[in-house]
Amino acid sequence: MTGPDGGGPSERLPYRVLLADDHPLTCRGLAWLLEQEPDIRVCGEAAAQQRILTAIEDLHPDLVVLGLSFQWGSGLELLKKIRARHPHLSVLILSMHDERLFAERALRAGAQGYATKLQPPSEVIHAVRTVLSGGIYLNPSMAAHMVRQFVAGGPAVSTSPLGALSDRELEVFELLGRGRSTRQIADELHLSIKTIETYRAHIIAKLNLAGSAELLHQAIQWVQTGGHC
Repeated sequence: MTGPDGGGPSERLPYRVLLADDHPLTCRGLAWLLEQEPDIRVCGEAAAQQRILTAIEDLHPDLVVLGLSFQWGSGLELLKKIRARHPHLSVLILSMHDERLFAERALRAGAQGYATKLQPPSEVIHAVRTVLSGGIYLNPSMAAHMVRQFVAGGPAVSTSPLGALSDRELEVFELLGRGRSTRQIADELHLSIKTIETYRAHIIAKLNLAGSAELLHQAIQWVQTGGHC
């Protein structure tokens, strides 16, 4: 278990895993899968941002399995908050989003691994165990891609045009695709309307879009395809 000083997993078993995702079927299926392992227990499930943060405080998990897309915003931004409050807590991202766009972002934000919901159950268990043992998990093809980019002397380059966006711009893009207005996004992210308008302008410029109408069209299409673009 995680020690009182917020350290990593101890030698006591079973490991405690917190599931943080707002898709009930994902949580139930993953909980069932993990509970088949003799040394792993799901200590809780949470979907709302504050509930996730509270559950970490109350349940002292060894690992948080965190989704990336929530109705209230970005799992990447939540990951940064978790890392700031619990620097030694292990986090594995489990998402439907394109790993070529998000895996490096997640690692930079403090995750110890990135797995996708399309991977076989046995590989998800392997990802969980890798992170619990103190390792870093990426699927082999993504790991090889990132190593090649590192050897070439630069960051991993996404084949998606969205790779040019900052984490916050990508969050705004996703919320637009979920039907949020500029005012609603500002309220949810606790930012000014002017700041959100600036993000929108940056996104339009970086993606070489004709204007707001094309921005909304692209954002909605991206959300509908599960973050593959």
